[in-house]
Order: sequence, then C-alpha cells, then structure tokens
Amino acid sequence: MLKYAIIFALISLVAGALGFTGVAAGAAGIAKVLFVVFLILTLIFVVLAFKAAGAVSRAIK
Repeated sequence: MLKYAIIFALISLVAGALGFTGVAAGAAGIAKVLFVVFLILTLIFVVLAFKAAGAVSRAIK
C-alpha cells in the first residue's frame, strides 16, 4: 500500500513538473488516500500484535 502511495506521489510530481495539473492533482489525491489507509492499517496491526503478545505471555504463565 505504501509502495503505491509513493508511486502515485512520484507520478504527481512528474506530471506537475510537466504542466499536467489535472493529472497531478488526481494522482496526489490518490496518494493521500492510500497513505491514510496505510497508516490506519498499520495502527490496527500494531494494536493486534500487542494484544496477541499479551495473550501469548498469559498463556505461557
């Protein structure tokens, strides 16, 4: 997901440099959405990992 966000950000930069402002704005919007989704999923998986580690340590005791 982060890879695609970076790719769209680069497309946006190149398109903006070449004067394609519509394409640049669209690619930037997609990059922002993908980055936010990446951050949310990362946060969810970190919380789940801490919960799983706590459950494993309680099961061992």
